[in-house]
Amino acid sequence: MPVGTLASVKGISQDILEELGVEILLGNTYHLYLRPGVDQIRQLGGLHSFMAWPRAILTDSGGFQVFSLNDLRTVTEEGVKFRSHLDGSSHFLSPESAMEAQIGLGADIAMAFDECTEYPADDERMRKSMELTLRWAERSKKYFEEHKHEVPWGISPQPSARSLQELQLRRSVRNGNRSEGQTQALFGIVQGGMDPALRKESAERTIGIGFPGYAIGGLSVGEPRKLTREIVEATVQHLPGDTPRYLMGVGTPEEIIEYANLGIDMMDCVLPTRAARHGLLFTSQGKISIKQARHAGDDGPLDPACSCRVCRRYSRAYLRHLYASNEILAQVLNTIHNLSFYLDTMRAVRHSIALGKKACFLSGE
Repeated sequence: MPVGTLASVKGISQDILEELGVEILLGNTYHLYLRPGVDQIRQLGGLHSFMAWPRAILTDSGGFQVFSLNDLRTVTEEGVKFRSHLDGSSHFLSPESAMEAQIGLGADIAMAFDECTEYPADDERMRKSMELTLRWAERSKKYFEEHKHEVPWGISPQPSARSLQELQLRRSVRNGNRSEGQTQALFGIVQGGMDPALRKESAERTIGIGFPGYAIGGLSVGEPRKLTREIVEATVQHLPGDTPRYLMGVGTPEEIIEYANLGIDMMDCVLPTRAARHGLLFTSQGKISIKQARHAGDDGPLDPACSCRVCRRYSRAYLRHLYASNEILAQVLNTIHNLSFYLDTMRAVRHSIALGKKACFLSGE
């Protein structure tokens, strides 16, 4: 899932995302809650309508972003009091208000409100955090079940359409096939720090609460990548194989293939888009820093094995020139390529699964 934090994948319009074959985007509840505000998005028909995206959307609960605020937050049993990183204003998120926000945004998949455990953490801290997340999961589900029919699908602002046909087209593009009778899905999140035993217990008790999908949270918080893999492997075996298994916040192309082989179904990461904006590009020949002077005279494509619109048209020399000149187009083209590479990687994973084979990453590095 490409990350569209503020209802936008930075630098890439929705029609290009469709062309690339993106099936689902991730939106960020914390950021959208602060700006432009959930009420405004609800009044405009929900997130699909607001950003003119007819395909699926998943919203996180905001727990990880609040966790990242460090000194700007206070965690209690009821929820989290925090100060906005934008203007310092005071806010409060609880399992109930996080569900209210996600229902108002109207994403297809919402996430239970959880506490992300920091790394490193001692045994007592990991246990306490896991128990709090489980209690919050129960509260999240209760509120969600009572209010899930309040999604804004079907609510439509009255645009100044020139004709009924134009109005119908705009509604179709914005809302896809969603109808007022449909509801969102709420996924639970497994926590437990870096303790395999706690992860097993968290998985079993989260399954006991009952969700249509399960996420592994609390990783990519500063731990060694080897430890990340160990915890993923120790956790995924305890999650049911007939529901989606979502690993939050990973990873490199090599890692997503590795995690898919372990049984992970869904992943998201800012890496392909963030790296693109800093000139780091993923190719079949390994990672390339397009800012390096050695590319200045290279008239070859960025990746000869890639068929994306960037590799078909532009040379490394031109991409390097754009980046060195601080042209906005550099970030746009770099992002298109990196997203295309990630999506092609996932298509290769699905192809391997269909053939009954283990997916592998072929790199020239």
